[in-house]
Amino acid sequence: MANLTPTETDDIARANESGRSPVVFIHGLWLLSSSWDRWRALFESNGYATIAPGWPDDPESVEEAKRDPDVFAHKMISQVTDHYLEAVSELTIQPAVVGHSFGGLIAQKIAGEGAASVTVAIDPAPFRGVLPLPLSSLKSASAVLGNPANRGRAVALTFEQFSYGWSNELSEEEGRQLYDEFHVPASGVPLFQAAAANLNPFSEASVDTRNPERGPLLIVAGEKDHTVPLAITEAMFKVQNKNPGITEIVRVPDRGHSLVIDHGWKEVAEIAVEFIRRTDQS
Repeated sequence: MANLTPTETDDIARANESGRSPVVFIHGLWLLSSSWDRWRALFESNGYATIAPGWPDDPESVEEAKRDPDVFAHKMISQVTDHYLEAVSELTIQPAVVGHSFGGLIAQKIAGEGAASVTVAIDPAPFRGVLPLPLSSLKSASAVLGNPANRGRAVALTFEQFSYGWSNELSEEEGRQLYDEFHVPASGVPLFQAAAANLNPFSEASVDTRNPERGPLLIVAGEKDHTVPLAITEAMFKVQNKNPGITEIVRVPDRGHSLVIDHGWKEVAEIAVEFIRRTDQS
């Protein structure tokens, strides 16, 4: 476990010692693993063991992240995926995997490796083969893609950018609260990788959707998401639905990209719990 932090190795050890079915949570850009704390408590109250590794070199807190934003730069999709695969490999029971945004893309990559018992991808970033590019998605991504130099940088969103891409279905007061509590800078390069995925046959933003060992997959779509609009999640579902495993989609009305951290997080978490309980055969 050379690349895992002491906190991550301790969480894995506790999960293994518990004998409970584990659930691995994967955050996306502009969040830390602590954004899953309420989800972890809910899943553990439902009898699961949970771990929520960070991306490589993630700081421990939002305050620390804002003091040293450069630590996020240069993190690429495969590097992050390998970090989570290392954590998964240390679990004695094959886990369910839950991911949001780029974490949802990484969750599907892990599923494509046959390393997940069941997967829930929430407003997941698109992978190679998913073709729609709605205007709202392009506008949200322009905060990074608008400057080619951002490929090598850590990029923070302004509150206005966060309001458009994440909290568009919330009050300004709640949006500000979420921005202050959860938002951190993020690596720019994964967005460039995803944007070029359909032009690059060797893209790291690729998923093995055909693997019969993929296991059950649920895609959760925020109906009003500007960052990953419904057109993207619907197209992703059509691609994944060709897999022989169970593939389902749930469209959550009137919810944006903040659906895992905003006031309605519990509704989404309970959708994930129900799917995992119903389909997990590990």
